[in-house]
Amino acid sequence: MKNILSVRNNCYHVGNLFFRGLLSCLAVLAMGCVSVSLGQKINYTTELQDLYKAVDTHFYLPDSGFYKEHAVREKQDNAVSYLWPLCALIQATEQMETVFPGRNYMDQVYQVIEKYDDPAPPSAGYDSYPGRFKREDRYYDDNQWIGIAAMDAYKRSHKKRDLELGKKICRFMLTGLDTVSGGGIYWREGDKQTKNTCSNGPGIILLLQLYQATHKKAYLTQALAVYNWTNKQLKAPDNLYYDNLNVVSGQIGKHKFSYNTGTMLQSNVYLYEVTKDGRYLNEAKTIAKSAADYFLAQDHFRDDLWFSAVLLRGFEHLYRHTHNAVYLQAFARCTDKVLQEDKAASGLIGVQKTVNLVNQGGMLEILARLAALQQKGVL
Repeated sequence: MKNILSVRNNCYHVGNLFFRGLLSCLAVLAMGCVSVSLGQKINYTTELQDLYKAVDTHFYLPDSGFYKEHAVREKQDNAVSYLWPLCALIQATEQMETVFPGRNYMDQVYQVIEKYDDPAPPSAGYDSYPGRFKREDRYYDDNQWIGIAAMDAYKRSHKKRDLELGKKICRFMLTGLDTVSGGGIYWREGDKQTKNTCSNGPGIILLLQLYQATHKKAYLTQALAVYNWTNKQLKAPDNLYYDNLNVVSGQIGKHKFSYNTGTMLQSNVYLYEVTKDGRYLNEAKTIAKSAADYFLAQDHFRDDLWFSAVLLRGFEHLYRHTHNAVYLQAFARCTDKVLQEDKAASGLIGVQKTVNLVNQGGMLEILARLAALQQKGVL
């Protein structure tokens, strides 16, 4: 079992510092924080460049061609990072290429991810940890996040590499789909106990991305089946989404994470695009309001940075059809709080807690998306 599971199940929160105003700033500076001044308009492009440089400096291991999991190694750390943080990095670097056209940020992460490749039957996919060190399980969601980033890149640049990777991961994830409990995709290959929103929401998105790219109806049919199952089994009365269904006991894991709601928000936007059915757009608007109220309350992220980054994808995608920036503005205020309160002297995010790669990747993606929106005058 990979150690990073404890991170998944204990979602980091960007907490308030103990003091506000001048006393807060002095306390943070004493801890080595380089915070953005309150009230100062933040240049997200500059912040993005600074953080990317810090991540490359503190996490990339050029001698081995891997990344490490923490900026400062902890006793329980393995030799290299698990795959999950690379899922954050591949999406972040994809978004950076939209901010800096002509630059190539994805290749380095792509090359590292390929070291996790596992061709084992029933279908090739990526291990949660590189097999040259030890064999661990394959997670459907880890693979899906990579596929989504690849398909985003394909839509932008039409590289065959990206489309083929999206197809490869789709083939692998569909090996986790069966009719137990009426359908749905399991969370990980070696565990047939739970079907999670985090392995079904991104699965819907990847299928719809492939449908948009290829116009093969099978992708849309499969996406609708998974969409209907997820809504039937895991949608909460408040229009957010529960974490998982235990298919053995029938119990629902009722924790609500922003990334789960984010993927279902974005799934509805994709379905609106491909079907032109306004019900999906209305559903996306309903989910977005509930998500903003719950996950962005009082201008602070309820969840960790990468989970929040996935929610931002949904807000941004919805904006393309509504041109209402209220949720993006709320998200930007939360981001500004992080920069003001939790930016360390190293340039990394994390003054008061362990600095891990997955949250740096999440913040990179957030900054890249906000930078692109700022360049367009949306923020």
